[in-house]
Amino acid sequence: MRYMSRMTHTMQRFKNISQPSVVDENSGTESYSVRTDLAIEAHELQQAQSDIRGVEIETEDEPQIHITRIAVKTEAAARQIGKLKGNYTTLEIPDLRKKDPELQVRVAERFAKELEAFIKVPEKAIVLVIGLGNWNVTPDAIGPLVVENLFVTRHLFSLMPEIIDEGFRSVCALAPGVLGITGIETSEIVQAIVERLHPDLVVAVDALAARSIDRVNSTIQISDSGIQPGAGVGNRRKALNKETLGVDVVAIGIPTVVDAATITSDAMDVLLKTLEQRVPGNGAGRIFDQFDSQEKRALIAEVLQPIGNNLMVTPKEIDEFVDDIAHVVAMGVNVAMHPGMSMEDARELTH
Repeated sequence: MRYMSRMTHTMQRFKNISQPSVVDENSGTESYSVRTDLAIEAHELQQAQSDIRGVEIETEDEPQIHITRIAVKTEAAARQIGKLKGNYTTLEIPDLRKKDPELQVRVAERFAKELEAFIKVPEKAIVLVIGLGNWNVTPDAIGPLVVENLFVTRHLFSLMPEIIDEGFRSVCALAPGVLGITGIETSEIVQAIVERLHPDLVVAVDALAARSIDRVNSTIQISDSGIQPGAGVGNRRKALNKETLGVDVVAIGIPTVVDAATITSDAMDVLLKTLEQRVPGNGAGRIFDQFDSQEKRALIAEVLQPIGNNLMVTPKEIDEFVDDIAHVVAMGVNVAMHPGMSMEDARELTH
């Protein structure tokens, strides 16, 4: 009993420590934030605590693909879930990690269809695709890999317009690198290009962070609210959106990492449930039951951050995962950008 009392006292001391505060750059609110860049997870976490008004949700299922469309309608709802007003479409494909070529093509087709709904520009519009991320860091290399496999046509419209058929847009693309490589903020590079080229639409592709390991490398998010370079690896830079660039921005994000505090919290829950099953009445669960999920993660973050151990974690098969999903996204972007391109044509371009 004395041991249990000491444990309870220690846990209460941690609970009384102010939780790590971060300012959410999307909502402007200050609170401890579970590490996720996915609107679907932000909504799930908030919905577990209270009702949310001003958010509309629509779901659709087809074999091996689950689609969720979230519309954040009000500023109050945006603050509540920590995401900007706008539309978010999420494709969840757990089997995408099985390297099934047929499934990859079906996902690319479905992704292209969902992306087309966000591309509200005429066929003659100029589209600039930005592949965000660091090509030297595998979990952060999705953006550059997608750019490598795009069918760019802007130069053809200028130099050889006679070879361009109907159904193809003027598309240009760039992987600007990261601040540590170039010494230039990504937003500064993109802004300079936008001012020079005057595109009608910017499409930004980047790696994200997920709350659930199940969504890593098996999820694609599309949104019209912009994106923050470096979000996936916890190094947020200046946002790319209509306010900063003066042009509509469609963001495509693929979660490739989860932070260690989240994984530890989930592991702790599993451990406590297992202990209760094997040693009923052991008392450990009663101590941790004093904390809700947010407080548990705050406690773990308090322990890990001072010693530099709140790492961004990625699966060991990340090399194959990133390459596969980058090809899927590239196929979908090519078809969505160019109505005259078939999926078979897109598939040949990316292999």
